[in-house]
This record gives sequence, C-alpha cells and structure tokens, in this order.
Amino acid sequence: MPRTPTTRPYHHGDLRAALLENAERTLREKGAAALSLRELARATGVSHAAPGRHFKDKQALLDALALDGYERLDRALTAATAADPGAPLEQRMTALARAYLGFAIENPELLELMFARKHEPAGSDHLAAAVDRTLGSLTRLFTDAQERGEIVQGDPERITLVAAASLHGLAALIAGCALDADDAMTGLDEHVHLLLHGLKPRRT
Repeated sequence: MPRTPTTRPYHHGDLRAALLENAERTLREKGAAALSLRELARATGVSHAAPGRHFKDKQALLDALALDGYERLDRALTAATAADPGAPLEQRMTALARAYLGFAIENPELLELMFARKHEPAGSDHLAAAVDRTLGSLTRLFTDAQERGEIVQGDPERITLVAAASLHGLAALIAGCALDADDAMTGLDEHVHLLLHGLKPRRT
C-alpha cells in the first residue's frame, strides 16, 4: 500500500502566500507571541524546514506580514483617492479616512504589528519603502490641496502627521473598545470636517 503523504502539495509560488495567510490567522487569533516558524509549518501542512526557504527567522516573518499589510493598505488608500480626484477636498479626505479606518477595523492586530515593525531598527528596506508609499497617499492629497488653494500653506509632511495621528487615534480607540466601530464610521464625515476646519467659531 502506498504511503499517504503528510504534507500538502503546493504549486510553485503558492507556499509563501499560504504561510503568510496562516501566520496572519495566528496573529489575529493568538497574537504575535504565538507565531513560530515550526508551528506555522505544522499549521500549513509542510515540513518544519519549509518556511525557512521564505523567512530566515521569526523577525523576517513579522516583517513580511507587516509589508503585506502596508501594501494592502496602500492599495486601499490609493483607490480611495483616485476614485474622484476632482471632488472637493473634504469629500476626498473623507473617502481616504473611510478606507483607512475600514482597514483598521478589519485588521486591528495586523495594524498594530505594522506600526510596531515600522519602528524596528532592524526592519527591512522594503518595509521602510512601503511605509513611505502608504503615508504618501495622505501627503499627495494635502500637497494637491495646497496647490488648489484648499488648505493653508506649510510643510505637507507636518500636515500629514497631524491627519495621520487623528485617524490612527480613532483606530486605537476602536481597538481599545473605547469607541464603537459603527459609531466611528457614522461620525467620520464630522470628524474630517473638524480636522479640516478646526474648532474656532465660524464667522457668518
């Protein structure tokens, strides 16, 4: 009787994607501390040495997860800003904020890892470049708004930092159960309005 194989076959190029998918599932269900290449191999149904072909160690695996997250977030933000480039700034900013917050709500553990790896000195150059591309969606939005005369002049990177902090603050409140996700999404238009126009009384 032929021996039943103990591992699942993968077409060329599929194994890395399968490993990342299972790693993200573990991250979501058990946290980053539970991740290990050996357990990942077991969960994926491959030999314990197989993940080493793609990730030299756990840190490389975490970087790969974070990189995948930034690439997905960048695609979401780019699609949001490209949907209606001629729309007023508040509408464009709300679309971008909705894309960011939607990603944060769906992937809180991954987003936490993304920010943690972003500040890791040993992080890869690919990860650093992905972070810059993702923040670039906001910076481009504000640079364009300055050229159109829609917002004040100034360092667009500083303006980006203020906006990013505001949006990530909402995400952190949701992750910490201090703010309901549905309430945050419902009130996002007003949040963006306050962000863009400030808190000073309006002159009639």
